[in-house]
This record gives sequence, C-alpha cells and structure tokens, in this order.
Amino acid sequence: MSVPDYMQCAEDHQTVLVVVQPVGIVPEDQFFKIYKRIASVSQVSIRDSQRLLYIRYRHHYLPENNEWGDFQTHRKVVGLISITTCASAKEWPQTAERFHGQKEVYSSTLYDSRLLVFGLQGEITEQQRTDVAFYPNFEECSDVEKRVEDFVESIFIVLESKRLDRATDKSGDKIPLLCVPFEKKDFVGLDTDSRHYKKRCQGRMRKHVGDLCLQAGMLQDALVHYHMAVELLRGVNDFLWLGAALEGLCSASVIFHYPGGTAGKTAGRKPSISQPADAGKRHRPGAQEVLIDPGALTANGISADTSTEIGRAKNCLSPEDIIEKYKEAISYYGKYKNAGVIELEACVKAVRVLAIQKRAREASEFLQNAVYINLGQLSEEEKIQRYSILSELYELIGFHRKSAFFKRVAAMQCVAPTIPEPGWRACYKLLLETLPGYSLSLDPKDFSKGTHRGWAAVQMRLLHELVYASRRMGNPGLSVRHLSFLLQTMLDFLSDQEKKEVTQSLENYTSKCPGGMEVITLPDGLKLPPVPFTKLPIVRSVRLLNLPVSLRPHKVKGLLGQNMSTASPFIYSPIIMHNRGEERCKKIDFQWVQGDVCEVQLMVYNPMPYELRVENMGLLTSGVEFESLPAALSLPAESGLYPVTLVGVPRTAGNITVNGYHTSVFGVTSDCLLEGLVGVKTGGCLVEVIPSLPRLQLSTSLPRSAHTAQPMSKEELSSTVSVQLFNGEMQQLTITLENIGSEDIETLELTSKTVSTKEKVFGEFLSWELEDALSHLPLKPGQAVTLAVSIKVKLDFSGQENLLQDLNDDGISVTGLPISSPLRQVLKPRPETKPISSESGKAEYSHIKTLEAVLNFKYSGGAGKVEGYYRELSLGVHVDVEPSVFFTRVSTLPATSTRQCHLLLDIFNPTEHELTVSAKNNQDLVLHASECQRMAIQVDKFDFESLPQPDQETVRFSNPKQLEEERQHAQGCQINSKLGICWSIISFQWLRVL
Repeated sequence: MSVPDYMQCAEDHQTVLVVVQPVGIVPEDQFFKIYKRIASVSQVSIRDSQRLLYIRYRHHYLPENNEWGDFQTHRKVVGLISITTCASAKEWPQTAERFHGQKEVYSSTLYDSRLLVFGLQGEITEQQRTDVAFYPNFEECSDVEKRVEDFVESIFIVLESKRLDRATDKSGDKIPLLCVPFEKKDFVGLDTDSRHYKKRCQGRMRKHVGDLCLQAGMLQDALVHYHMAVELLRGVNDFLWLGAALEGLCSASVIFHYPGGTAGKTAGRKPSISQPADAGKRHRPGAQEVLIDPGALTANGISADTSTEIGRAKNCLSPEDIIEKYKEAISYYGKYKNAGVIELEACVKAVRVLAIQKRAREASEFLQNAVYINLGQLSEEEKIQRYSILSELYELIGFHRKSAFFKRVAAMQCVAPTIPEPGWRACYKLLLETLPGYSLSLDPKDFSKGTHRGWAAVQMRLLHELVYASRRMGNPGLSVRHLSFLLQTMLDFLSDQEKKEVTQSLENYTSKCPGGMEVITLPDGLKLPPVPFTKLPIVRSVRLLNLPVSLRPHKVKGLLGQNMSTASPFIYSPIIMHNRGEERCKKIDFQWVQGDVCEVQLMVYNPMPYELRVENMGLLTSGVEFESLPAALSLPAESGLYPVTLVGVPRTAGNITVNGYHTSVFGVTSDCLLEGLVGVKTGGCLVEVIPSLPRLQLSTSLPRSAHTAQPMSKEELSSTVSVQLFNGEMQQLTITLENIGSEDIETLELTSKTVSTKEKVFGEFLSWELEDALSHLPLKPGQAVTLAVSIKVKLDFSGQENLLQDLNDDGISVTGLPISSPLRQVLKPRPETKPISSESGKAEYSHIKTLEAVLNFKYSGGAGKVEGYYRELSLGVHVDVEPSVFFTRVSTLPATSTRQCHLLLDIFNPTEHELTVSAKNNQDLVLHASECQRMAIQVDKFDFESLPQPDQETVRFSNPKQLEEERQHAQGCQINSKLGICWSIISFQWLRVL
C-alpha cells in the first residue's frame, strides 16, 4: 500500500467501505450530485437490532489498498455502487458487461453491489432485479437513499454471517494464516504444524474477528477479541499484527470515550438518538453472547474464566492508555519498511485523539514522527497532499506557525522544477492560507494598532513569494496589491537598499497596471482590501486653516442668536453637552465660504532614504460638494517635518468634514482617512460652509507701506498706505474698490478708527463723502467704484523742551502754544547764530510725530447677505507729521481803536524750506529755513465771555481738567477763525491753514 489516506480517524475502524464509481461516460456534475445523496446515508440502524452500521464512501480507491483488507477490515471494499447512463436498450448489454468487469476488480472482498442506471426506459426497466435500479433521468430518482439503505442492510447480513462464522470456528488447528501482501513470500516453506505457527494463526484470526465485531456494532466483543489477540501475538513476537491489534484496541476505546468522533467538525459523525454517551455499554449483551459459549473461546486456547475477566468494562483503555498503546503500535509498525502507510495513518489517528484531549505537545511528537516516515518515491501531487495534511493537523492542535510552515512547503511543491506545468494558482492559494500562521493578514488596518506581531523577516519573505506567484499567474494587479502591502506594513523593517528595490519593483508593476483603492475579489471569493500609503509620506498633524482676515465672514450681531438651539429652556444642560460632546470636539469655530479657496495644512515627512515624489495630492471630504485642487510635491530624503497646504473650493453650503487626503505615489493611488492614521494631531475636521459672499479688492493713490498699526496685526490689514505731511497740511487719498468675486456687492459701509492715542488731533483726521460710491450699488462682478478720503493733520507740538531751550539760547523769548506735528525733518538752528558741529546733535531735534488710523470697509451681498453674513476689508493709514510753523512768542499792543489791538507773533520756520505766512488783511511774511520773524496783525478784541458756558449739571459730573481743555479748545477755535493764518512752502506751492 503506497498511498495513505490522510483523512483516516480512529472511528473509521468501525465502518464498512463502499466504493461509488461511474460506469461509462457520466457527466461529472451529475455523478457527484448522486454521490452526495448516496454519501448522506452514512449510518443505518439495523432492523430488529440496536446496532448501527457505519459506512465510509469513496469514489476512488486503489485495488492494491484492498489487498490489506485482511490486516484491517475497514480497508476492505465490501460494497460497490456503480452509476451509469444508458440511452437505449441496445447499450444495456455493454453496460451490464462493464458493471461486471468493475465488480471483478474488487471481487475477492465484495459482499454486495448495486448498479444505478439513468436514462433507460422500456421493458428492461420492468425486470425485477435487486442489484440494478433504473431511473428515467437524474432528477426523477427520489428513492436513491432508500435503495442505499437496503443495500447497506444486505452488507450487514453478510458481515454478521462472517463474524459469526469466524467467532465460532471449530476447525481447531486448521485456522488459516492471514497475511499482508509483502508477507506471503516470507511464509513459504514454514512449518505449519509448529506451536509458534498455530499461535500466530490464532492471534491474527482473533484480531480479525475483533475488526468484524467492531464493524458489526459489537464494541465490547471487539475489545475482548483485541485483548486476546494482543496476548497471543505478543507471545510469538508477531510485531506487525501486534501493532494492528493494539491499534484496533485503541480505536475501540476511542469510539467508547468519544462517541462524537475525532475527525473534527467537518468529518465528525453525529451521535444518533439510539447512540447515547454510553453507546459502548449497549453492546454488552452481545459480548455475553460470545462469552457464554465456552467452546468458542477455549477452542482458541483461552479458558472461560479468563474470557469472563476480559469481558468486563476494564477492557476499554483509559484516555491516557490509548495514547501509550498508539505509541507502542507505531513503534511496531516502524520495524517494517513496507508498513510506512499504516504507520503514517496511525500517527494521524493518534494526533486527532490528542487534539480532542488537548494534549498539543504530545500530538506534535506524533506529527514529528510522521514527517520522517519514508513512503518511498512519492509523486509531486502526493507530496503536496502530505504537507497540506500535516499543516491541517498542526493547525488542529494549535501550532499555527508550524502549520503555516508546512502549508508553505506544500505551496512551493506545487511549483517544483520537476513539474512540467507548475501550478502557480494552487501555490498562490496555499500561500494565502499560510498568512494567519505567520501573524499576517491582508488588511493593513491590522498593522496600525499596537506593536508589530510576528517575525518581520519571515513575513517579508512570504509577501515577496505572493508577489512572485501573482506575477507568474499573469495577474499584475495582485502583484501591485501585495507589494503595496509589503511597503506599507513592513516599511520600518526594510533596509535602505530593500526600500529602493521594492519601490523600483512597484514602479515597474504599476507602469503596466496602476494600483488603486478598489477591493480585489479572488475567484474563491476572498477579498483583498485596498492598501493606502499612509506612510508615504507620514502625516503628523492636520489643521484646517481659517480664511485670510479680509475674506473671513462675520455675522450681523443682531442675528447671532438665530441659529442657536432652542430645544432646551436651560442656559446649560449637561445632557445636551454630553450628547454633542463628540461633535463639539471636532467642529471648528470658524467658517469657510462657498466658492472661496479653502486650505488644510499637513505636517508631513519622508521616511525614505531618497527623494519622494507625491503626485495628485488632494483632500477627501464629505457633506458638501467640494472641488479639490490637487498638488504635487517632492520631499527630500528623510526630510523631517515639512508643511504641505492642500486647497479646494466648496461649491455648496452646509457642514463639510475633512475625512483625509488622497495621493499618488509610485503609481499607486491611495485614499488616506484621518481615522486610520496613527499619532496624527488634529484640531477638528468639521467646519461650516456658509453661502457665497462677494469679494472686494482695494487699491489706493498713495504708495503702500510696510508699517502696521500697533494694536493691529499685519494679517488684519489688507494693505497700508503711508504719507508724510507737515502739520496743518491736507492730502487727498483716492481709493478704488473693485468687485473681484462672483456675487453683487449690495451693501457698503465705511468707518475709521484712530489707533495712535498719544497725540491729540484737532479737527477731523480722516473725512469722506460716501454717497457717490453708494449710488453705484449694487456693484456687479468686475465693476469698480472710487472714493476720496481727505487726510488732514492738526497736532499740538507744544512742550518740545529741546527746541524751546535751543531757541532761548538764541536770545528769543518763547511764550504761547505752537501748533505743529511730528515727521521726518530735523530742526536746524540758524547757522549764523548757533551751528551744530556733530551729526549726533541733530538727533536731539527730531520732532516727527506719527498718526495711524484704520479705514474699515464693511460689505455684503448674494446668498451670504440673506443669511446675515458680511465681510470686512481694512486699510491702514500711516501719517508722519513734521512741525510746520512755531509761534515762539505772542504779545499784544493797543491799537488806535479801543475795539481793536495789534497781535504780535514771533514766527519760527523749523523746516528746510522757504515758506510764506499770511493772515487776513495782512501782507505775506517770507521765512527762510530755520528763520524767526515777527508778524503784527490788527484784530478785533476777543470776547471769550460770549462763548457758550456748560450748565451746572455738566460742571458737577465732569472732570475739571476736561472742562478746562474744552474751554481752551473753544477759545482757540475763535482765535483761529478771526486770524485766518495760512502758510505755504514756496517751492512746492503748497497752501496750508494753521
């Protein structure tokens, strides 16, 4: 016997073997359809008896294995069921002849046979034959199972007669010697009359009767006969048959202890109603039936007393003894080279029993022994089957990695060099089955949690083999998927050279078959999930960016409460907060605007030892329609954290969730979801998109400036203009507002705020007329409107101690309040009076002052306006103010009229330019740079008492200092209106009012 049956288990010893084979040409699908129905009759309850007969079906069985039927009767083919098709009566004789020829193959062991004929109709079918059943077709055959049951009962009748015949054999010394095929030539010329020979015959026959009792459902009788056979065979050192007797004893004991079977879930038999847990005890009456016949026992050399002792329950081996007897039997089989198949199958049976007993370590010893059993020259198919079964058995006892090892060996055997047509598909399928044993799966998500499981070097080797097998199968898509999986999950374990080789291979594969995110379904239904490259590059943080300040939407204050939930009457409800906790953690407190470019910043780095090119990198979103604008980037080798900004445009309003990003690396397109990224920091991924708003662009007639108003950040101002003015000078600022968006500008407001609070400004610093601009609204996209803003500076330059001290040193008496302001010039004293020798001295006379203000444009339109949103655009105005004219001394002289007086003004020009000073009804006074002259002006006397006085209530609740400032300001305004003093720089033709 050269071909082992790896599916053998201990309980198979109580089965009878029936071969089901086709005769002639039978469609394969129809044959197996009938075969399954036949095989469903796996046990039959014998009428008028409590016994069950178990049947084992095979559709292919080697005749040479049948020759071992005397050694172990469950190997003997006792039944034959043939299936054939016959279209006409003419074909029937030939069909019957074929059936007869098929019976001849197993004629030496056959108890009974049946022929199932499909397709034949007519007179022949009306013949009443027990061994032939006729059916019109494969569908109309409802009684197949019933015929099979009748067939099994006929087998039982023959089996029972043989058992009784052997058990009650009165031939004395004339017991035939049962042999295995390779023994027949060894017994030629032996002395058949010797005591040793007779005991050998008795022992072998007793073992054979034990097999028949076990098959006939008489478990206790079988135990008795096996024990007797063991004693007889041990005495004559008949080791091969002694091993068979021990194995029979083990099998009977296993059947007693484990009525559910040892073959596992798929092959295990179901205990029937008539077979309870104490099924073995049910056959005790049968055992007594043999034991009460002293002749049947003493004729074989054992006394009646001894047989009664053996018939007790202790005949059944304990679970521990079963394994010891298996070991002993296998050691006896190992003495015979030609019994390798028997030894291997015994090991398999023992392993199945140990698996139920949960004794994995001992089971592994049996399997280790099975690995080294030499079966001679095996075909490649037989080697594959052997390694596959070893793998399954190791899996059965929980040795998953060992199981994977043998399955991988079987896979490699499928493509051995000696095979003319390597089975790459079978190799690939077996390799896939090894993945769990090596702690591998096909889902990259299993590798993103916790520490790495398994031996990375072995896992990489296995993945490489999967890639190669996929390529040889002619499926580059599979190769790309497995290679992507290798690169993604094993990146930390690859050397720099291996990283380079893997990526080069991946690029070669993707040039023919680009990798994507689709699920690959294999022919057997197994699904390969997509492998996103979350490590190429590695993302460490994701942050949604707010819009630029000038584009951020603002809610009208009166409408802020409209969107607030009114579901609860309470200001704070812990239940609501608890339910919304997850959303609150994710939602961001700013808004994006429909139609405007939005940004998400990723901090990434390249773990590869060479430059990494990432193409088509964009955002993955949900919630609203979103147009992602892909980017391409090139990251240097081991770059460290590198900022990448991904942009897109929301096309509808609502809540948008940034789920992740997509990339294309090495020809593989990946969708990387944030929830699958390990160690990624994110401040939230949900943001509200409000309806579209217009966009306003601002340009000015004055040059831009780098200055930024101090309380404001540079981001808050869209631009800043800068201008230099002398104190009292006025400058016109022309602002052009252009609608560069897609919505009409329907409303426009302009406000200003002075942000420098150190200087007191007299009069209006910034002034404008907005009516003309508003008349152009609504402003269509692409249209523009201009607006004039007047900048007028009037500052108080009094308290300039350095300047006044300098003037006093020149012999000039300084009184009164000068009116000027700060900017770029350095005051130069008159050269004829006091030259300054050093440059450092000039810094002491820098009296430039700064004024800063912000013009704020508030505008809205489109659908965003309906929802109560608007935008703000801010323009910074930076003015450097230089002092223009100082009144160093003010005094009065009486005039000819008592209602008038002469006002004497000592006027000083601190600028570098020649200027003229004029007043009402007075000649112009020309002042050179740094020159001081006196100017006399005849004016009416001032009547300060006529000025309006504050009421008593105001005086009571106001600050005295503030009241004094207001009084002085009112007096100053009256003086200025009467004097009308103006100055102008001659070279510039500027006219300015003081």
